[in-house]
Amino acid sequence: MSLTRSASLLSRDLVHVSHLQQLIKLGTVSEPSAYAGPISIPATNLILDYVVNIGIGNPPTNYSLLVDTGSSNTWVGASKAYVKTSTSVQTNDSVSVFYGTGSFGGTEFTDTVTLASGLVITNQSIGVANSSEGFPGVDGIMGIGPTDLTLGTLSPDTQSTIPTITDNLFSQGTIPRNLVAISFEPTTAANVINGELTFGGTDPRKFTGDISYAPLSTTPPASTFWGIDESITYGTSGINILNETAGIVDTGTTLLLIASDAAMRYQQATGAVLDNSTGLFRLTPSQFANLQSLFFHINGVTHEFPANAQAVPRALNEMFGGTNDYVYLVVSDIGTLGGGLGFIMGQAFLERFYTVFDTTNKRLGFATTPFTNATMD
Repeated sequence: MSLTRSASLLSRDLVHVSHLQQLIKLGTVSEPSAYAGPISIPATNLILDYVVNIGIGNPPTNYSLLVDTGSSNTWVGASKAYVKTSTSVQTNDSVSVFYGTGSFGGTEFTDTVTLASGLVITNQSIGVANSSEGFPGVDGIMGIGPTDLTLGTLSPDTQSTIPTITDNLFSQGTIPRNLVAISFEPTTAANVINGELTFGGTDPRKFTGDISYAPLSTTPPASTFWGIDESITYGTSGINILNETAGIVDTGTTLLLIASDAAMRYQQATGAVLDNSTGLFRLTPSQFANLQSLFFHINGVTHEFPANAQAVPRALNEMFGGTNDYVYLVVSDIGTLGGGLGFIMGQAFLERFYTVFDTTNKRLGFATTPFTNATMD
């Protein structure tokens, strides 16, 4: 996703949030009869988003797709046109999705998808865009959210859902569990291949210690997505920032967003001020030197989000519209949305914690990584 897509990083995320609020559904998948082991594919960090390269058709044409756990349709055609081959089958449906920051509309096909050697899906539903908006520099989206997010995206078949790539890998017996584990890493340079998606299991090389799991939230609208319940405190004295509430984990959001009352308490605790140029909270360097950790309390486990993780890497200040006089923070105000969507843990959080999106067991898992406490100047 291009840095020029929006004048403000925060406004870009908030438009995405407004889209997420409109989607309220849930889905399930069946057990496979046989399976292979987990398989990983690389992901490229574009600063605001991650993309993966996948092949569609036989012979496959390669496409660069945004990784989005906040939506569930996979589609192509934003930049590179869809190439039909002998495995391409047009369905009777049109398809359209609105993302807040963009949209696409087109025709639904089924086709063969190749993610990596040994990771091939047959009859995967693929949206082929006739028109799209808001996706410069990429070819579309790989949606790996809950299946029922696809409900209503087809026409005239508005009552059917579309199995995601992860769903089909599982149902076709290619992976042992219906889950995808995501490893992201912070960086100060765009187009760095430092991410990984592991389908069907986890990659122990990418995390440290144990993975702690939390059940998916039952509170709507977080229950529509990859939602959990959590509370947040600040510093060693445990200043309350966010009372326990439901929210979501979303690769399609860049920042770490919290409800307005929590953002006000965070601002008071840190001494941050709102920067008009970037829309982000900012600190002076001397204030940043005293910044303490945030603590996320999830299902009885506390995850420490250190001071450096809360800061936009200083090397990116000008790219984000700021100056080198300040330290800008990735924690920001989601607005007053009411119950059920009190936070969104976006890419800024995922670059510090290994995250497991487990459909089979209806849970999310988190583990520390070598980058949880990394300093990014």
